[in-house]
Amino acid sequence: MKRFMGIALIVGSLTIPALAAKNSQTLTFTQPEKVGSSLLTAGDVKVSWTGTGSNVQVMLEQKGKAPVTVTAKMVDTKNGHVGLVTDSVNGVDVLQSIQLNSFTLVLTGSSSQGE
Repeated sequence: MKRFMGIALIVGSLTIPALAAKNSQTLTFTQPEKVGSSLLTAGDVKVSWTGTGSNVQVMLEQKGKAPVTVTAKMVDTKNGHVGLVTDSVNGVDVLQSIQLNSFTLVLTGSSSQGE
C-alpha cells in the first residue's frame, strides 16, 4: 500500500504542471499593444488565464516587467489559429481579444499592473 501511494504521489506531481500549462500560452506581439491603461512592448508575452465564461482573469507577462491583469470573457470558438484582434485608437493599437485555437478571450475590463 505504501508503494502504491508513493507511485501515486509521483505521478500526481508530474501531472500538475502539465495541467497548469493548458491555461497559458506564449504569444509574440509584433508591435506595442495597449491593454487597459498599460502598454506592452513588442516581443514575447506569456498569456495565462483562470476562470471560464464571463468571469476570466487574464495575466500578460513580459520578461523583466510587472505583469498586467485584465478581466475577460471566454467565448468557445474553433479559431484553428492563434492571433490578436486590435483596434487603433489615436494611433495606438488597443488589444481587444486574444484568439486561441479553441476559444477567444474577449477583454472586458481595465488592466492592473502587478508589483
